[in-house]
Amino acid sequence: MTLVATTSAVWSGDEIRSADREYVIHSWSKQSGPNAKLISGAKGSWFWDSEGKRYLDFQSQLVNMNLGHQHPRLVAAIKEQADRLCYVGPGFAESSRAKLAAKLAQITPGDLTMSFFTTGGAAGNENAVRLARHVTGRQKIVARYRSYHGATAGAMSLTGDPRRWAAEPAVPGVVRMFDPYTYRCPAGHPDPCPVCTGGPHLEEILQYENPYEVAAVILEPVTGTNGLIYPGEGYLQSIRDVCDKYGILLIFDEVMAGFGRTGELFACDHWGVVPDILVTAKGLNSGYVPLGAVTVSASISDWLRNNKFWGGLTYAGHPLACASGLASLEIMEDEGVVANARLQGERLDAGLRRLEQTHSSIGEIRGRGLFYGLELVVDRRSRRPLTPFNAVGDAALPMSRLVKAAMERGLFLSANNSIVRLTPPLVITADEIDHALGILDDVLTIADSYYEG
Repeated sequence: MTLVATTSAVWSGDEIRSADREYVIHSWSKQSGPNAKLISGAKGSWFWDSEGKRYLDFQSQLVNMNLGHQHPRLVAAIKEQADRLCYVGPGFAESSRAKLAAKLAQITPGDLTMSFFTTGGAAGNENAVRLARHVTGRQKIVARYRSYHGATAGAMSLTGDPRRWAAEPAVPGVVRMFDPYTYRCPAGHPDPCPVCTGGPHLEEILQYENPYEVAAVILEPVTGTNGLIYPGEGYLQSIRDVCDKYGILLIFDEVMAGFGRTGELFACDHWGVVPDILVTAKGLNSGYVPLGAVTVSASISDWLRNNKFWGGLTYAGHPLACASGLASLEIMEDEGVVANARLQGERLDAGLRRLEQTHSSIGEIRGRGLFYGLELVVDRRSRRPLTPFNAVGDAALPMSRLVKAAMERGLFLSANNSIVRLTPPLVITADEIDHALGILDDVLTIADSYYEG
């Protein structure tokens, strides 16, 4: 097929699919797989394909479209900025980036003050760790096993999940700790549990690694991709206390959980714990233009006034991105988006509790706001998962069947291992929540068919 690739060329659906298959490299997949679904439009919590079939976006694409698709005020802000100034280098002062930085200083927890803008979460985590090493003069970083911090070299080295295996040998200096995964605690969850309370487990690891060589601990306050794992009360404060004891900086990766996803503006607000460095992206501007932020404490800001910041990006503080970020935060305030996340989250939670009574495959429900996970099992008593950890081939079939069946019924879900992630846009309505619950009720019978308990 001969394709004329110009801005004015109108391609048929077949031509788009052909070019996509021939020339586009898709993430985390074999390029010989099935053709990607051709999406032709979207609005609010819905998107539709080239044949007009509509899908309720119950994972906000990559858990980034907190304001949903094509929010008119957000689109207008990008257009307005494009008319005024599309790009100027990061060494200049510019209105949209200055205003967004000032806004973040106002709304982020504690004394977080100055921000470095990036193109997304991976670049944010890379620069957060680099800065922590420079500020402390130390090299080691403690991260967790059930983490995902991005796909660039340094961020993938921080990442604990199996996607890092293909990137090894990794950037050196990263050591790992276990997660407070109470449903599957690696320590057996004794009372008190050193892993699930945080500080005792971290302190033991530090004794083996020399705490005075550790620059930072990086963690997601709520684990996202790898299980929607919420820490118990006191966990984050316990980690904070150990970090303070040894002069270690604490980095919170709120790329996925930030900006209202958990029903608070930031996930760490649930527990009143403030990091030294906060990394955000995704919900910062709902992904309309690539954007991330590294926001640092007053003490690090003071350090930066007297020491060089050894980091930079051509697109740091891109005007279109920053304009969309500022507009996004204004929309969230004006339209009560965080309150809606709490309200609809309560409706989702109640609906999931009802499903739990009729679907034996539901082992645990975890969530706050609109950041929920369903842990599926084949036996509630033993907690044996529906699919094993990092399953491939036939072992992964039960979960892939469920996700595919939901998509066929018009519900876009995602899953990791034995956990279904439920992360719709924060602007979702009650009727849309009920619609999703109805489809979930239907497709969970697939998981139930594997139940052995």
